[in-house]
Amino acid sequence: MASARASLRGDRPIPVAVRAGGHTVRSRPSTVKRSVAQSLRASLDDDEESGRVRVAVRLRPKNADDLLWESDFTDSVELQPELRRLKLRKNNWISESYRFDEVFTETASQKRVYEAVAKPVVESVLNGYNGTVMAYGQTGTGKTFTLGQLGKNDASQRGIIVRALEDILADVSPAFDTVSVSYVQLYLESVQDLLAPEKINIPIVEDPKTGEVSLPGLAIVEIRNLGQFIELLQIGEANRHAANTKLNTESSRSHAILMVHVQRSSKIKDETEVSQGNDTDRSISSQHVSMILKSKLLMVDLAGSERIDKSGSEGHMLEEAKFINLSLTSLGKCINALAENSPHIPTRDSKLTRLLRDSFGGTARTSLVITVGPSARHYSETASTIAFGQRAMKVVNTIKLKEEIDYDRLCRKLESQVDSLTSEVERLQKLRDDEKEEMEKQLKNCETHLAEAENQLDIFQLEVDRQKKLRDDDKEQMEKKLKDYEALLSEAEDQVELLKSQINEQKKLRDAERDLMEIKLKELNTLSEAETNFANKYECLEKEKSQLHVEIKKLMEELNTQKGRNDLMSGEIFRLEMCLKQEKQHQLKNASYQKVQADTTQMYENKVAELIKKLEDEHSLAISLEKELNTVTQKLSNNERALMMLQNDFEELTLNLDKISTLNKEATIEVQSLRLENKKLASEKEYLNKELITSQEKLSNGEMKRKCLQDELAQVKKLLPYDTMGPEAKMQYLSDSLNRDTSTLTASMNLSKSNKPRETLSSQKAKISKIFDEVGLSNVLTLLKSEDLNVQIHAVKVVANLAAEDSNQERIVEEGGLDALLMLLESSQDATIHRVTAGAIANLAMSGSNQDLIMRKGGARLLANIGSRTDDPQTLRMVAGAIANLCGNEKLHTMLKEDGGTKALMGMVRCGHSDVIAQIARGIANFAKCESRGISQGHRKGRSLLIDDGALTWMVEKSTAFSTSTRRHIELALCHLAQNEANTIDVISSGGIKELVRISQESSREDIRNLSKKALHSNPVFLVEMRKL
Repeated sequence: MASARASLRGDRPIPVAVRAGGHTVRSRPSTVKRSVAQSLRASLDDDEESGRVRVAVRLRPKNADDLLWESDFTDSVELQPELRRLKLRKNNWISESYRFDEVFTETASQKRVYEAVAKPVVESVLNGYNGTVMAYGQTGTGKTFTLGQLGKNDASQRGIIVRALEDILADVSPAFDTVSVSYVQLYLESVQDLLAPEKINIPIVEDPKTGEVSLPGLAIVEIRNLGQFIELLQIGEANRHAANTKLNTESSRSHAILMVHVQRSSKIKDETEVSQGNDTDRSISSQHVSMILKSKLLMVDLAGSERIDKSGSEGHMLEEAKFINLSLTSLGKCINALAENSPHIPTRDSKLTRLLRDSFGGTARTSLVITVGPSARHYSETASTIAFGQRAMKVVNTIKLKEEIDYDRLCRKLESQVDSLTSEVERLQKLRDDEKEEMEKQLKNCETHLAEAENQLDIFQLEVDRQKKLRDDDKEQMEKKLKDYEALLSEAEDQVELLKSQINEQKKLRDAERDLMEIKLKELNTLSEAETNFANKYECLEKEKSQLHVEIKKLMEELNTQKGRNDLMSGEIFRLEMCLKQEKQHQLKNASYQKVQADTTQMYENKVAELIKKLEDEHSLAISLEKELNTVTQKLSNNERALMMLQNDFEELTLNLDKISTLNKEATIEVQSLRLENKKLASEKEYLNKELITSQEKLSNGEMKRKCLQDELAQVKKLLPYDTMGPEAKMQYLSDSLNRDTSTLTASMNLSKSNKPRETLSSQKAKISKIFDEVGLSNVLTLLKSEDLNVQIHAVKVVANLAAEDSNQERIVEEGGLDALLMLLESSQDATIHRVTAGAIANLAMSGSNQDLIMRKGGARLLANIGSRTDDPQTLRMVAGAIANLCGNEKLHTMLKEDGGTKALMGMVRCGHSDVIAQIARGIANFAKCESRGISQGHRKGRSLLIDDGALTWMVEKSTAFSTSTRRHIELALCHLAQNEANTIDVISSGGIKELVRISQESSREDIRNLSKKALHSNPVFLVEMRKL
């Protein structure tokens, strides 16, 4: 019926084998939807792991009608329990024998029926497999007695449902496992919620991938204890349709299905093992994966098949009988199709077959108990029931483990890892940001220096251009000046050449005159000495003139020598004149010769005068030439000096240009090196980031391993010395443990929030529980009377920690722990003592038996006094939580009111703290809910006790001012108060009608919206007020 497709969350099919005709037939793979035995001779002694539907038959004892009816054969049914056979007799000579998995006589106990039929299925459910226990039979044959008997007065009469939940609750761990139930009925082909009767016509939804069937909107209640479950069963049975027929005084007119959802923690498996079963889980990066088992147990109490002529049904009951028989017929068709291996299974003919598609031909382990009566007048109904059971035994299911990854625990673990990694990443990010900021500063400095260098380079370039331009201008000017100087030099050279030509001409004249003088002197024998001297002198003068010409060529170097020679020439001329005078004197002495010599002398004198005149002219010309030469030389020296200066400037500019070019090249090289260094730093940064991420991962893995090793080492160190201690040493160790593990024990309480892993807290609790088992709770309670305040506080925390476990509460109360806590709450003045003691009392108040003791011993009065005296939010939260737990007991409401509990609860509103308000809202909701239940059951009447303390006004004013969970409590309390007609005037005067209308439209929960609508429409006064809005 149900799809046998493997679950995406790790469903693992168990191989199933059915022996037929001596041969082993293996079940089909998980993709096959159904498996049917191949032979009618299939062995009934299959192993417990077999997926075949197991069928047991139970015979009802005779009732008064059976005893009154007489026949040749009174009983049509004969049982053979030792052979597991049933013989059905049609008359005294015709009978048929049938074999079942179990056969129960009319004297079989409820316990034996449960252990043989349902207990293997329950154990399978606890191991992670789906299971179904179903009762089928004629009306009035004991189906409801077998399955749903509550056994209020006699526990031995409890049916399968109560015993199954008792075993499940005993096997699960409240700290790690959850058990929740839903209760529905199929009435007139309509699925209705028995725990929330207002929910009718609930749709059936099938998952297209897994084929699982779900009922959206169905109420699911988590079960904590068996008493709570029995109360839910009573509520459901009260809402179930039943009627009186000829065959049964309380005949069920609907099919009832109890759905028990079990979620358990599984062992930790390696990631590789999990990833082999499901590729989608390969993304989980942890080394180990926590698994959870999710299973579902269906306990089905089918309405009895009946014949109209025998049951006497008519009117509406006739319509009910038609739907019952129709759904049972559809179920029988599906069983027949599965037994015959039909290609089509008509599961959609009825909602019953859709709900049970996993029980027959699906993945659940199914046990069926068929009930029959002994009377022969119901032979046909008994035969039909037995045939149904025989066909059901041929159906084989593919049992699959419903195992999933514990994503919640894994999420919490990953969140803690993400938090630590996030803090580490933020720290490293901060360091990286600081490094980045420092590098950016350095980069900015480098860029600034580079910009300055570029600016300087631009300035140098401008200066070089300016100098180059000036140099070009100076060069042009110098070239012009050089051209001028060259023109002047050429003019000076022309003048020198002209002077040379004039000197040559004078030389030629002097040569001619010298020749003439030589001729004349030769004629003058007397004057030979003088002439010789004159000729010598004259040659010297000629030499001096030639030297003068040479010196003129040499310009400035020969000028002084020329001057000296001119002076010598002048001296020689003067000396020559003296000689001439002396010669004249000598000639005068020689009278004879005077006349002849006079003419000659006159002639020579004239020539000498001419020569002197020429010499003077030459001298003056030489002076003028010397002056001009000096001027030219001066100009040349000035030009050379200016040229040298320009050359020096040019060389200096060239050097500056070379320096600027060198600086430019250096700056360019430095910029390129900085850019390369920047790129290198960026690449190094990326590499360091990658290395950092790798290092972080390695560090985180290493840190996790280190912490695990440290925890294991610490546990070993803690356990080793303790096992070797004596009783007195253990007591001292307990005291030291209390002082040392304050934060751990406080974190493990239900009264405070904790970030430590659940495994660590469990190990701490286990260690403390072990100490208490050996030291004794009484010795621990004596620490409550210690004079040391710290020891007293730690002892209270330990007691509060133990009180959080249901198994320890009875022991704490028996040992006088409750009396000690109340006495400490009354006598101590320490705020911490008040807070922790109130928390311990709140934990004890979770149990109904302890609530009465707390009230009788004045616990509510003490809590009210503490709540009115303190303003500490944490203390008020503990006190409000304890009072809120007491508000959940209807029997204690009057006493709680008299002791000031409700008044103190409302007085704590002054704190305004969200946690305190949440506890107050929870207490008011518990109080109002219990009042509403008492009124509906007729236990209570009158106006609500909460109204006098202002609870109604406060709820109307603050219904939308708090968090979502707190608002839900307030809305629920307001709806319950509105259901009491005695509160009508108060609800209207406080403005509650408008708030109820808002809740019916805007509440986040559908059940609260429906409850609000029910309260509004059930009260005519409210309807009138609604029309006025």
